[in-house]
Parts: sequence; C-alpha cells; structure tokens
Amino acid sequence: MRLENAFEVPAPRDDAWRLLNDVPAVVPCMPGAELVEVAGENEWKAKLHVKLGPIALQFLADVTREEMDEGGGRVVLAVKAREAKGRGSADATIESRLSGREGGTQVEIATDLELRGAVAQYGRGVVPDVATRLTDQFARCIAAKLADGGSETSPSAVPAPVGGLRLVFAALWSSLSRRARR
Repeated sequence: MRLENAFEVPAPRDDAWRLLNDVPAVVPCMPGAELVEVAGENEWKAKLHVKLGPIALQFLADVTREEMDEGGGRVVLAVKAREAKGRGSADATIESRLSGREGGTQVEIATDLELRGAVAQYGRGVVPDVATRLTDQFARCIAAKLADGGSETSPSAVPAPVGGLRLVFAALWSSLSRRARR
C-alpha cells in the first residue's frame, strides 16, 4: 500500500533538513515511538507502541537510512518491524522530500507499506486515514521544535501508545463521510 502525506514547517529548508535527519531528535515527535539504540551512523533500533482498543501492540523496528541527497532534499529510510508477540510484521520504504517555500519548507512523505499477519487484519481499511492523522501530529511537533531552534523536548521514559482506537474511529468516520458525499 502506498501512503502519501505532506506538511509545511515555518523554517528555512536547511534548518528543517538538519532536524529531520537527526533521528534521535525526531523520534520523540513520532506518536508512540521510542528510540532504543543508535546502531550506527545510518542505523537505529526503535519501538512503536500502538493500542487498538483492548489490543496493545509493540513493534520492534530496525531503521536504515538507505539514501541521502542533501542538495536534492531527499532521504530514503527502510524500516523492518515485527510485532513483539509474533502477531505480524511490517516493511516500509519511506521517502521524504524537502523543498523551500516562501516562509518555510514543504515536506512530502511517500511510504510504501506492507503489513503481514494479524497486524494486517487490524488496520487494513483505516491505515491511510490514521497515517494522515499521525503525520499531522508529527508535523506539529517538528514545527514546535523548529520554532524553539530545534531544541530537545524531554520525552517520557515510555512514550504513550498511539491512541489507535480513537484514531481508527476518527479515520473510519472520515472514510465513511467521504463515501457518503459521493
């Protein structure tokens, strides 16, 4: 499945580039994410906590920066994630592009996502809408960091899980509303 999202941040492209490529500084902006280890200059290990109603999922993810073109404002990350209790896995290729705009920077994110196992059944129909909502939360956090000069926000020891049920219901409502308008 391909997901495309975009947002703008009120900062020059170079500032946005530096922050968005500082993975340890950016991970706290990802809802439910926790950086576990910096495994190398272009490799990280992370956890993602997701709660879908009574079902709590924890993904263990290996993230690798495969490509980085500062001049072109393009980065490609590969993510291999597995649910900690064996309920499925996900692979993603995330391509981000930054371009300068008047008064800020446009960030475009294209994700090729493959879900497998029970995880695929839980969220197959609502993943695009949930991804849009998570991107909005991420964008607000990045904008706040850039407004503070990229200063570190103090993440809690264990991040709050992504409020999956609330997001799923909101995404489902959004999806149904769009269909009703057709």
